[in-house]
Amino acid sequence: MHLEQIEFATIDQQQAVFGAYDRYVQIIEKAFLVSVGLRGSAAEVKGENAVNVSNAAAVIRSLQQIYDRQETSIDEDVIYRLIDDVTEGDIGETIKAMEDVVTLTHKGIPIKCKTLGQKNYVKALRKNTVTICIGPAGTGKTYLAVAQAVDELKKGEIERIIMSRPAIEAGEERLGFLPGDLAQKVDPYLRPLYDALYDMYGPEKADKMREKGIIEIAPLAYMRGRTLNRARVIIDESQNASLSTLKMALTRLGEGSKMVLTGDVTQIDLPYKEDSGLEKCASILEGIEGISVMRLGNRDVVRNKIVKDIVKAFEKAEADKPSQKPRQYRPRR
Repeated sequence: MHLEQIEFATIDQQQAVFGAYDRYVQIIEKAFLVSVGLRGSAAEVKGENAVNVSNAAAVIRSLQQIYDRQETSIDEDVIYRLIDDVTEGDIGETIKAMEDVVTLTHKGIPIKCKTLGQKNYVKALRKNTVTICIGPAGTGKTYLAVAQAVDELKKGEIERIIMSRPAIEAGEERLGFLPGDLAQKVDPYLRPLYDALYDMYGPEKADKMREKGIIEIAPLAYMRGRTLNRARVIIDESQNASLSTLKMALTRLGEGSKMVLTGDVTQIDLPYKEDSGLEKCASILEGIEGISVMRLGNRDVVRNKIVKDIVKAFEKAEADKPSQKPRQYRPRR
């Protein structure tokens, strides 16, 4: 039997790490097949496997650091993320990543990176003229891009934020059947961009900035023929744009501007998946100075843990599926 002890500085620290009704400790016990108990002011981690005991103790010590800094609240998602990171040997880097504040919300809440992948993504946004970020749902691709853009605007590094995405239907609805004029028709497709923006500025201020032209949200097709100077341009859902459309968007960049393309290549809504230009664009541009291609994975999913499990399940199903030939186009008679 192997044993490690972790001293707690205060009762409050111990309660925060253990969680309500010892819920967090139970998750750690199940993940590493260990038992965790209290002896005086210390936690005792016991188990048959020395590596598992050491990893469980490392998670608990990391939770102590998070509590002491009072920078990030402890919840189940944080526990699961630390468990993954300590297993991969990245837990120290993850704790450092959690210190990186991108900007503040309109309520003064700091927006921080939560994984090493996210930290590297924000670093790429700050350093490069063009960043291409490919990753599954819930990895913060769009949210962090908007947060970084807001930070640049606050610092005077840019004069406006331009956010766009292809107005491609995801299944049931079609533009023609939606009520209203064209602007009202495309609004639902741009809603995720509004949500992120409202977190940063609040609805009232964000809407005023839109009226003044400091912030612009428009379908990707509206970019053609423009030159975008002193702006941070965010092209969301880029997997639903063709290579020629992405080339058009990228060549809009003007003086003092930066652009980020974000997308999830497992969620292509085009009639033919091979028409998606995002992976092709990343392959063509990778290696050019001033351009960074970032790939986030399921370890970077920061929504509810179930989202990470869903992503993993779909990845496995896709890997197990036999390869199929592309569907042939047949013109209607």
